[in-house]
Amino acid sequence: MFDEFGQRIRRLLERLRRAERRELREFRRWAETTDRLVHLSVLVFVPLLIGLVTLLSNAVPQLSFLLFPPLASGSYTLFVDPRGKYADPVQFVAGLTIGAACGLGALWVSTALLSSPSGQFQVAAGAAVLATLATGLITWPFDIEEPSAYSTALLALLVQPSQRLTFLGSIFLASAIVAVVFVVWRNRFYDRRATVLYESTTGDDHVLVPMRGEHAHATAMLAARLAAAHEAGKVVLLDIVGDTEAAETERAMLNGGMGVAGVEAAGTDGEVSDAVRERVERLESRAATVETRVGVPCQVVVATGEESAAATTLQAAESTNCDLIARHTRANTALTTYLRELFRGRSDVLVHRSRNGRTRWRRVLVPVRRASDVAHHMVDFAVRLAGGSGRVAVATCIGDGGDRRRAESMLADLAEPFVGDIETRVSGADIHSFLGRASTEYDLVIIGASQDRSAASRFITPPTFERLDDLETDVAIVDRSR
Repeated sequence: MFDEFGQRIRRLLERLRRAERRELREFRRWAETTDRLVHLSVLVFVPLLIGLVTLLSNAVPQLSFLLFPPLASGSYTLFVDPRGKYADPVQFVAGLTIGAACGLGALWVSTALLSSPSGQFQVAAGAAVLATLATGLITWPFDIEEPSAYSTALLALLVQPSQRLTFLGSIFLASAIVAVVFVVWRNRFYDRRATVLYESTTGDDHVLVPMRGEHAHATAMLAARLAAAHEAGKVVLLDIVGDTEAAETERAMLNGGMGVAGVEAAGTDGEVSDAVRERVERLESRAATVETRVGVPCQVVVATGEESAAATTLQAAESTNCDLIARHTRANTALTTYLRELFRGRSDVLVHRSRNGRTRWRRVLVPVRRASDVAHHMVDFAVRLAGGSGRVAVATCIGDGGDRRRAESMLADLAEPFVGDIETRVSGADIHSFLGRASTEYDLVIIGASQDRSAASRFITPPTFERLDDLETDVAIVDRSR
């Protein structure tokens, strides 16, 4: 009884752990986009930094609470646009400090030359004008314009005479702390988010290639070039055989453990044996070509197709520890039952349509609708395939009334984390017209499978990849596992 209860508890804990891993993975994918990552960082770091400075203020009574408003707004300006005009840590510290100094200077001039208001918290209008004017005149020629500098300049007018130097020093110290944290965050995390956060850049280095189709060898080479981006990359060529005895014979020949007599024993006549021998020789030749030309380990696996071909493929991917399935398809890119089943599996899928058996892709076009983990996936694949000497273009189509500025910002965020020759293109045409004109300039077009759209949306407007049969270039459809 106790053993049964313990097993139930263990099963419950295992389910909870699986659910936790799934939720963490979904959250990580949700947070992959630059916009969400930046806003999450703002929500985390700005409050923590203000809390840290508050602790220092409580520990050192001389630190004025007046520094917190400009510090909070300045910190937000840094983190919300890490590579923007005002995201310079030196400019941030210098601007706030100069603003405080200008305010204190204006306060001194006002006290010495102008009449001061009688109220306790009133400030002379002339002092306010002089503080903001001095801040603008000094920060402009030194190119250290900082919006929050005007806040510190005006707040300095409220500082008591005995605390003026302390206020100036506290502004410098607090802003320096914020700047140091920002630099560490930007250099160690934000600029390296492609390798630290994006799952695509750390996975998909073990690729399974079902060897079916006229240009399956081209798909195998594409898979090899994707895997070659990682030191642990490998390619597995999969041959699905319907007959169990023929599959066993093929495995034995691939393992070097069967000769001609064994081959003949697999069938009733020489024709079957010749077919098996020819298939084995072709697979071995493909594997040798991959290893020789790309330098990636390549093995051959033979599976018996007792279940559906898609189920057999997914099972083979799991048993060989492959996280990406690269499948060749015919010229028609409409989803077949086989591909639909693959898309429902737990492995990432790349469907490759080859026009002429090309095995090198140096110019790659990646059309995207929005920033997402799938978009990062496609850009990462394009960079891997193009290599150091290739060229990648990331494009989006906004139509007649689209927001070009927002589209350009989105593409810049997509391209920035990746290393390579990446250009961005915004087109006012629809996606099909754009691809019809632009695809001739590229060797490969990588597009998403649109699995995040609802069934109704897909019914009204079929996915773009299903309407690309007229493109005279290679097409790759990318789908991430759910």
